[in-house]
Amino acid sequence: MTTRSLDGRTIERLAKVIIDYEGPYERRGHELESLLRRSAWEDPPEYDGTPRVPWLVEQLTERNGTADVEHLLCRICDPIEYDAGAEVAQVFHALVNGILEPEQLVISYVGHRPVLAQLSGDGTHPVFTEPEEMERRLRSIIADDATVTGLLRRLGETRICEANGAYTFAIIGIGSLVEGILHAVLTERDQEFRNREILVGGRDRRRRVEPERASMEFLIDRAKALGFIQLDATKFMHNVRDFRNFVHPRKELAEQPGFDRDSVMLCWGPVRALLNDLEEKLSATAPAVAG
Repeated sequence: MTTRSLDGRTIERLAKVIIDYEGPYERRGHELESLLRRSAWEDPPEYDGTPRVPWLVEQLTERNGTADVEHLLCRICDPIEYDAGAEVAQVFHALVNGILEPEQLVISYVGHRPVLAQLSGDGTHPVFTEPEEMERRLRSIIADDATVTGLLRRLGETRICEANGAYTFAIIGIGSLVEGILHAVLTERDQEFRNREILVGGRDRRRRVEPERASMEFLIDRAKALGFIQLDATKFMHNVRDFRNFVHPRKELAEQPGFDRDSVMLCWGPVRALLNDLEEKLSATAPAVAG
């Protein structure tokens, strides 16, 4: 799937808001460069000293229809970006959403993490879908080609389930996709995990974590402990993990969840937050280590 392109006038309005010329949150040239890097842009450009608004319009236009635009929109609405935190983020959040509304898009928060969503037909709530440019994004955080190929195959099967109303299996597929992403990231970037050096459990029942048997719960918590994902994304990923556990028929029979299209949508939201966090964090760390 690909990101929908924005209208040229939308891009111009967004550039003016981001730069905030002569406003209280004005961004200088070097600050724009830093913002794009923190937004996990692929090959972020260097500011060339030309007028900032046309320069940013040019950069956004060149990347229109890619996940880089989504990353930037989420970053400028992220409390982490600002010393004053949520107070300033809310200002940009309102301005950005006012610009995006005619495009039927909205920046929403999943556990306080900003994600881009479609706007419902009546304009009352966000509609989360599969993240765009999944192949490129997976390859940016996972080095092993065979692993990415396998994850993309699983993603394709999840799409089939969702499109044909097999919502329980779509949710199971989303959970397994997340598990595979986290396992691959930790295998490549966490030497202690890869070398079986992590011990868990109480003092009298210590056991070594075997990578091939690591639970999804452990993978989520370990990624949080390493700073790969934020606390709020972690909380919501555990919800996805719980949904994934409906792969066991006894759990479904006991709880009768009655999953539908909206249930699948609610799972895609945390996945978007997870990917945004991983891309932002891993772009600033050492490259993946071969297994």
